Amino acid sequence: MADIIKLLPDHVANQIAAGEVVQRPASVVKELLENAIDAGATTIKLVIKEGGKTLIQVIDDGVGMSATDARLSFERHATSKIQKAEDLFNLHTKGFRGEALASIAAIAHVEMHTKTEEDEVGTHLKIEGSTIVSQEVTVTPKGTSMMVKNLFFNIPARRNFLKSSQVELRHIIEEFQRVSLAHASISFHFYNNGNELFNLPSSNHRQRIVNLFGGKIKEKLVPVDEETQVVTISGFINKPEYAKKSRGEQFFFVNDRFIRSPYLHHAVVSAFDGLIKKENHPGYFLYLTVDPASIDINIHPTKTEIKFDDEHTLYAILRSTIKHSLGQFNVMPSLDFDKNQNLETPYEYKDKLVQQPKINVDSNFNPFKEEMLRTNYRPNFQKQSTKGWESMYVGMDSEDDEKEADTSITYESDTITGSIFEGKKSNFETASTTFQLRRKYIVTTIKSGMVVIDQSRAHQRVLYERFLKNITIKGGVSQQLLFPLRLAFTKSDCAIIQEIKESLITVGFVFGTIDEEEVEITGVPLSVPESEVGMILDQLISDYQQDFVVDGFSQTDVLSKTLSKSLAVKTGEILDSDSQLALVNDLFACKESGVSPFNKPIYVTITESDIDKKFL
Repeated sequence: MADIIKLLPDHVANQIAAGEVVQRPASVVKELLENAIDAGATTIKLVIKEGGKTLIQVIDDGVGMSATDARLSFERHATSKIQKAEDLFNLHTKGFRGEALASIAAIAHVEMHTKTEEDEVGTHLKIEGSTIVSQEVTVTPKGTSMMVKNLFFNIPARRNFLKSSQVELRHIIEEFQRVSLAHASISFHFYNNGNELFNLPSSNHRQRIVNLFGGKIKEKLVPVDEETQVVTISGFINKPEYAKKSRGEQFFFVNDRFIRSPYLHHAVVSAFDGLIKKENHPGYFLYLTVDPASIDINIHPTKTEIKFDDEHTLYAILRSTIKHSLGQFNVMPSLDFDKNQNLETPYEYKDKLVQQPKINVDSNFNPFKEEMLRTNYRPNFQKQSTKGWESMYVGMDSEDDEKEADTSITYESDTITGSIFEGKKSNFETASTTFQLRRKYIVTTIKSGMVVIDQSRAHQRVLYERFLKNITIKGGVSQQLLFPLRLAFTKSDCAIIQEIKESLITVGFVFGTIDEEEVEITGVPLSVPESEVGMILDQLISDYQQDFVVDGFSQTDVLSKTLSKSLAVKTGEILDSDSQLALVNDLFACKESGVSPFNKPIYVTITESDIDKKFL
């Protein structure tokens, strides 16, 4: 049998490695920024065009490279970060595998300009698909400039999987935030399509957070600081009242490296137990410093997951540290055993004698005085004139006059709460055909038995199809606000709102100005309460961050689902009989009445035979 195992060519091996390291333009940004940091740069510039598909450029003022190093840097497993296997357990740099530049060069057009401080001239290197096109001497400042053009030019299938420029830009912003937050002492500049998005001067961690997420985040931050033999924890957590439904502002850094850790995240959430709602998420910016020998970074291609030697101890320390910070800054409610000043006797009363309380009684008080005035009661009992008494009974025998008298009388009726639907003619004969069960289900009768409907899911389906229709035909009705709402968001959140602005307008939202950190709303849909606008937009941003859809039907679908979920009747709300009937009629008038927008069953049918079987 002939030999079938063969060595892969270098360019094929590089493309396979690129599939692990380079998933989208944001992956290239992460690798290039980390290389610039490892080079000792104090100022880093990031230039992006068309979401990174056309151009990604990172310019730094680090140590630079010689001509030989520039050439070797694009070879697989060529690195200056480690020399032997033991160095893997004492890492202080971002990259160490030597795969990043080789992987990027395999799937893009790369140009490098680099120069060391000792050299008089630098090196200009061009690579296309792992093939070195040219290497020339050039005049360039100290440091390195990396240009990555036409990402995935030789892998069309991978390029077709890229999202729109706005979505890819959002991913790049997230990576930029993670790197810049970890290195507050480095100055960062971010340009997108010729416009400056971020200008971050060298500062401390608190100021870096403010520069990235806006000045209004300053009032949300609670400092965290704890030093133990196992770990040193510093950073900030958001106050419980600012917890949001989105997971945007959640950052863990271990030895200045961004990581994802569901286990440590659970420690933070448990520290907020009882202070925030279950569906909300706290924000945090936590920096952990541990012994490099106690962690293993080399377990994931993107190095965003870390294995700790003693996770349980770290969990307990992190949880208690956050609880301590919440209590130290009076964020967490605590028992106060101090004396109440209102219960203490004033000092000037020390010589005052005790007096027996007196009761003053008004002997002239008459509780029937007002009633006597209303009935024209005359206490002097003077004789009244009876002249003309017959005229008091004129017209009493006329039925028409009696009807006119009846219609002129109006009666005050009690206001019935819980009516959320417009009055519609019901398909059922009487209101007694429906009733509400445990403030969660609506039970109604049909010919074959009965139907039990989940009121929240049913209302979600009704609103979902209504919003889909409004967006499609652009027939949303809005109500103008007397005072415009001004809501604060981060730059990335404002970018998401800018993306879905047109769809929101078709639903009924009216926008004023949208700045980098503030959104002005002058009108809302008729069904949206003014107090819930901020919550709805937060939920929209959260859904878009999770689904990453922006085009066509997907955007419409996500928007409609979010609005229907936010505005639907909740479990526990009481509905009157008219609202129950209207909801049942609207549900069965929908195109798909069986499942909610989130593919969960809305109702169950119980036939008469099913009931009969229970009595056998």
